[in-house]
Amino acid sequence: MHSAYTAEQIRAAERIVLAQLPDGALMQRAAHALAGYCAARLGRVYGARVVLLVGAGNNGGDALYAGAELARRGAAVTALLLDPDRAHPGGLDAVRRAGGRAQPGDARAIAGAELVLDGIVGIGGRGGLAGTAADLAGAAARARLDTATLVVAVDVPSGLDASTGEAGEVAVQADATVTFGALKTGLLVGAGPDHAGEVRLVDIGLGPALSTPRTRVLEDGDVRGALPVPGTADDKYSRGVVGIAAGSQLYAGAGVLCTGAALTGGAGMVRYLGLAPDGIRARYPEVVVHDRHSGTRPGDVQVQAWVVGPGIGTDDEATSLLTDVLHTDVPVIVDADAITLVARAPELVRRREAPTVLTPHDREFARIADGPGPDRLAAVRAAAADLDATVLLKGNATVVADAGGQAYVNPTGTPWLGTAGSGDVLSGLIGALLAGGLDASLAAAVGAYLHGVAGQQAAASGPPTAVDVLNALRPVTAAICLSRHRVL
Repeated sequence: MHSAYTAEQIRAAERIVLAQLPDGALMQRAAHALAGYCAARLGRVYGARVVLLVGAGNNGGDALYAGAELARRGAAVTALLLDPDRAHPGGLDAVRRAGGRAQPGDARAIAGAELVLDGIVGIGGRGGLAGTAADLAGAAARARLDTATLVVAVDVPSGLDASTGEAGEVAVQADATVTFGALKTGLLVGAGPDHAGEVRLVDIGLGPALSTPRTRVLEDGDVRGALPVPGTADDKYSRGVVGIAAGSQLYAGAGVLCTGAALTGGAGMVRYLGLAPDGIRARYPEVVVHDRHSGTRPGDVQVQAWVVGPGIGTDDEATSLLTDVLHTDVPVIVDADAITLVARAPELVRRREAPTVLTPHDREFARIADGPGPDRLAAVRAAAADLDATVLLKGNATVVADAGGQAYVNPTGTPWLGTAGSGDVLSGLIGALLAGGLDASLAAAVGAYLHGVAGQQAAASGPPTAVDVLNALRPVTAAICLSRHRVL
């Protein structure tokens, strides 16, 4: 599991480490790792044309020292200085002694480069680029598209907020970002993934000085360790029973997708108490279907978790169903139409003692909270605290936060998941994980991770539907979950 930090947290750790090291040691560590990564990506360093975009801060120094190392290996290095009088003196001297050239920033000098190293601004940058910096970023973007120039950002792409992921009107679009010491949250959320490209984390010794992380990023191993796997003494009840209150006559498919995901997600049993039972009976004979119209209420149905909302509508009958589900004492996933209903009566969630997970997309989020705005992490944390619940904000980089402010950012998202019914699959999957015993925020994060991988797999053969994503869940879960077992 990786942890991610804001710019302020990184700066605090750097101050501690810098006080313990000889002057320039931290920069040399970063620059050496940066040069090594660039050399590996270039493949051929000798004779390669490398252009450095050099600002006045430490990022410019990192770029200069890395450029000097590449120059010593035979690269033709040109450093474009945004402010020649404020360029890092040691780095500038190193470039010149290694045979590189330095000149004022001129966007025309980028043409023909095989590698552009972006060291304009670092984690202290706010807002977009302007003036010469914007000209250089634009020239790098054109070279990247026209001649496949490799653009590598130093620590963070210039013009991207390292804490929030907000990008200015002009920001560097990198193929890769070599980030130092710890992941920056801005590389993971908002516009960060689009601007950062491949993110390579380099250890420069900040670890012991970093504060307790509030944002985490799951990896395959974390998901493997969290997924409920039945033991020899388990049965369908101990594996978890999930209740589904989804679908209606108008949106019957939502109930089918949500129920299918709960089954695929590992629940030992699924019970359906929704408004469109016929489709469930026809598609899933293993599901226990309860008759809402005969007076059965959620409190009468024995489950370990409920999923409510996909496709139920927003009329009085749907409101009654949601209210009854939220009055139970088990964890509840609130999705889709149920989020619209909660916006009308948020106290239904606030007064619950059992865990609640809300899974809005941006427009649904705006109904229950302010935002999300450019700082998605802050917005989700505020909403979770206000509602005393776990909130999962869908997106290419899905964000999960609990009421205490602990958060996960999902790294497996894909824009192909922006298709009708995909969210119904996610909510059913999270419901199964909750019923299996995971706590609310971890269940949401693991569900988002698996959902993202399934979306990637489904998209491999063309634009996927929600059914494609659902069908991909089983092999994806097997590949991650069952790999822990060895057949003798």
